Amino acid sequence: MDVHFPDYLKSARNHYALLTMDIFEQIRLQQNRRAFLSRAAMGVGGLALSSLLNPLAALAKQAKAASSDKWNGVIDQLHFAPRAKRVIFLYMAGGPSHLETLDHKPKLTELHGKPMPESFTQGQPIAQLQGKPLTCFAPQFAFSKYGKSGQEMSTAFPHIGSIADDICILRSMHTEQINHDPAHTFMNTGTSISGRPCMGSWINYGLGSECENLPGFVVLISSGGGQDQPVSSRQWHSGFLPSRFQGIHFQSKGDPVLYINNPPGVSPKVQRDVISTANSLNGMLNEAIDDPEIATRISQYEMAFKMQTSVPGLMDITGEPQSVLDMYGTQGGDGSFAANCLLARRLAERDVRFIQIYHRGWDHHGGIKNGIETVAAKVDQASAALVKDLKQRGMLDDTLVIWGGEFGRTPMAQGDGRDHHIRGFSLWMAGGGVKGGMSYGNTDELGYHAVENKVHVHDFHATMLHLFGIDHKKLTYRFQGRDFRLTDVHGEVVKAVLA
Repeated sequence: MDVHFPDYLKSARNHYALLTMDIFEQIRLQQNRRAFLSRAAMGVGGLALSSLLNPLAALAKQAKAASSDKWNGVIDQLHFAPRAKRVIFLYMAGGPSHLETLDHKPKLTELHGKPMPESFTQGQPIAQLQGKPLTCFAPQFAFSKYGKSGQEMSTAFPHIGSIADDICILRSMHTEQINHDPAHTFMNTGTSISGRPCMGSWINYGLGSECENLPGFVVLISSGGGQDQPVSSRQWHSGFLPSRFQGIHFQSKGDPVLYINNPPGVSPKVQRDVISTANSLNGMLNEAIDDPEIATRISQYEMAFKMQTSVPGLMDITGEPQSVLDMYGTQGGDGSFAANCLLARRLAERDVRFIQIYHRGWDHHGGIKNGIETVAAKVDQASAALVKDLKQRGMLDDTLVIWGGEFGRTPMAQGDGRDHHIRGFSLWMAGGGVKGGMSYGNTDELGYHAVENKVHVHDFHATMLHLFGIDHKKLTYRFQGRDFRLTDVHGEVVKAVLA
């Protein structure tokens, strides 16, 4: 069953009545099943049945551990010395063009308007340009060198340029899915198959959360600057992991979590009594069947109650200096990317393990010059402000900041825009044990193929887990008779970018 905090904060009386009936009915059914299985075990099929049930012992053990308020992770001892304690992933949803942001290709300017050489494109997957004339399209912004490191970046993003010495640019990323939803799924889960756990769920499952009164995995969404492609909630789902590890979507405006306030006439004491009673009933059911999802229900009722007091304080930014608000470019609470970046820093201060901010506005099939100018005005200042703010607070060393999307854009024109592109694109990282002031990898002279020090999405995931002290090959979960992991059977740590 899926677990959503809003469901736990609805009308107390109605929910309590329905819950009580549901739990007693489940206990009755499960006890009947137990009686059946007990009798069956005494018969001819007893040995065979026992052999089938034995693999569930590990899950039962995990279920009991999960019933505690705080999950401490399945990794008893880290595999490496950790550098990062938390992640803030600034996810530029829609496919940001590396050619207008982080990857300077002057040769593409020389060939502007000329046919794209077939040696680059022949036999390659193309999205909407399939079967159409392929024409070179020059980068729409000049590039400049920034910082002491002299990293080249688009002049459309001068604020990100100002943190050039703190960031590591990966210019040789490549992925496998050319359309948005499966590409999001691949970036988040390491596979294009829906229903697998996302990276935030894997990290919280492996390490647990150090935060007592907020979820270990929070998602925020903003939009503007291009076609706002939808982002499904499957992108922060826990898949086959217990649902306590799924991401919790905080609203950008109004109450961050729906039904965070008690209904009229329900005092905190009444709410506490309802939750205690409900958890007692859930505990009876959990003792009967050892179901991880019942353990999740118990822990999340408790988390929801704690959030009723912790979330208002999280959202109250009256104590933030005006200089900090000006640095981000927001007064908070307006649903903007800037406001979400400020909120991400406040979540990080409270030890939330994985924070993911989606900005939907990067799908520039047409009008890419104006589109990039618009989206840059929304994300450039706050992206840099977040890194600077973490650094001045002494938090950047153990906070990994990631900036990038699901794929890049083609060197070929689609009118005055660019099509989807998977063979080469860019992202940047900062803090959390990553070397600052460096670029890693390269695409070819037209920005089509990653050709030097190629970094696959699996390699990116393996490196991220390594920074947390996790060997990506050892963080596994058995499901349907197979051990699964975030990197599947692939992935190599990109050691050259490690500080």
